Amino acid sequence: MNKTRARIFIVLLLLAMLDLQPAAANPVKAPQQVVYPRPESAHDSRYLYDWEVLRTALEKTRARFGPYELREASQYMSPARVTAEAAGSGSINVFVRATSVQLEQQFRPVRIPVDRGLIGYRLLLVRHEDLPRFAEVKSLDQLRRFSIGQGKGWVDVGILQAGGFKVVEGNNYDGLFPMLEVKRFDALSRSVDEALSEYDEWHKRFGFEVEPGVALYYPLARYFFTRRDADGEALATRLEAGLESMVQDGSLQALFMTYKGPLIKRSGLARRRLFRIPNPDLPPQTPLARSELWYRPQELAGKR
Repeated sequence: MNKTRARIFIVLLLLAMLDLQPAAANPVKAPQQVVYPRPESAHDSRYLYDWEVLRTALEKTRARFGPYELREASQYMSPARVTAEAAGSGSINVFVRATSVQLEQQFRPVRIPVDRGLIGYRLLLVRHEDLPRFAEVKSLDQLRRFSIGQGKGWVDVGILQAGGFKVVEGNNYDGLFPMLEVKRFDALSRSVDEALSEYDEWHKRFGFEVEPGVALYYPLARYFFTRRDADGEALATRLEAGLESMVQDGSLQALFMTYKGPLIKRSGLARRRLFRIPNPDLPPQTPLARSELWYRPQELAGKR
């Protein structure tokens, strides 16, 4: 080997060594594992929007926080199972739920309402033959004469009871609709988007209707929750950054309108008699003062 070739060989060898040094000093970051619950049953489509928000928040933070792997848990989960799995070292590390003081003490909340507080606007699923009875409702006291169905352990149970309503709890989500049919309660209270989606999916089988004139409101937020440990805090910090970015660039509202807008329009929410009750279990840290985070019925009033 002549001197020129030797010099070239040495230079190339040094360059190769320099290229290897950053890789050794900065190894490729392992993807952050994010596992969310499978719903209660194959018929349960309530969370499709939430997981799309979750995916978008993770994607918007990829440059800052690194890669991620997002997947659904392998087994169907009741709300109680979700809480148990998330509290321990179970198969999920994030879930979405209506908040309460107790829930925020147990888990780390990401305090940006995923559905912009729409869950607090409630419509009633009722039997067809009872529509005339509900048409006569002109006051909150008249509405309180009807018993309300809810799922066992839902945060709405305590809110409705504190508001003076008789509440009948069902053991599982799918069972609430036959309970309405056989008159275990008078009305099933659901958020605006849930009521219309469930009407489309279940009314031919069970014969219920979306009551057309009344709506109930209480302030409530659905958040993403993580564990209260180092990994949970890291995930919550990332989700906060992603959701704040979505709020600022309008993508959270855009997703909300894509998934929820058509159902809100169908509901005629802005035209309904709206009765309000307080939420005594609303945590004081709820960001009610940030108006950009919350849906108001007037947003779609002029877009019918």
